[in-house]
Amino acid sequence: MTPLPLAVTTSTKTDVATVREARAVAARWNLPFLSRRSSEGIAPWLGTKVEALLVVGGDGVTLWEPQGSFGFHAGMAHLRRMRLRQGQRDDAFLKVAEIVPGDAVLDCTLGLAQDALVASLAVGPTGRVVCLEKSLPLCIVAAEGLQRYHRGADSCAIEVLHADAHAYLKTLPAKSFDVVFFDPMFAKPKKAQPAFDVLRRFAEHAPLTPEAVEEGRRVARRWVVVKGARHTDDLKKLGIEPAPTSRFRDVIWGRVLAEK
Repeated sequence: MTPLPLAVTTSTKTDVATVREARAVAARWNLPFLSRRSSEGIAPWLGTKVEALLVVGGDGVTLWEPQGSFGFHAGMAHLRRMRLRQGQRDDAFLKVAEIVPGDAVLDCTLGLAQDALVASLAVGPTGRVVCLEKSLPLCIVAAEGLQRYHRGADSCAIEVLHADAHAYLKTLPAKSFDVVFFDPMFAKPKKAQPAFDVLRRFAEHAPLTPEAVEEGRRVARRWVVVKGARHTDDLKKLGIEPAPTSRFRDVIWGRVLAEK
């Protein structure tokens, strides 16, 4: 039997509430739900019954595949948000994007949702942050994680859409967002936790194209912001000059003006 590409099940805590929540996640994303006995492991399922599995439990939604697992965690975004709340304005992303309260931000590459969480605080409750993710498993993990994250009344809700960024940009009217943001997956992976290796296997690896940047310029009112890896020519290939930054940082940032 051909394994299902993706399905939803419960953690080992298979009480009524957990089953109800897992069924709701499956329904939201139009995925099959697989019942699980409390003592039943999922390892025999992976690669045979399913290629990957979304496990719903007390810690949210975790993506499992034969090589490991990956779950949502605010990580460094939580610390960046703390610094912003303390009045510190040295966040590299916010400095380049010049995001202010009330802005509308389009994040074309949601991934770990780190910058989306920072943007949601920077734009405040009157702003808007919309995020796109092409990979369905990663989109679900991020969307369900953000839904459970206690962002506070000083941040806007984050809207998550399962969509290809270039195709979605083409559907938008001109000047729809103040800032359009791209954070493409780096071609050369950095040393990271095993969970990040799982994320990389599911992530979109197609490079950002000049055409997508141009669509972003059409949709943006102020800037298109792009993150790149240090010691590469990722930004220059796109005609974007990197902004000055510390030589100790692993990433660089650049921006281009929106179309006039």
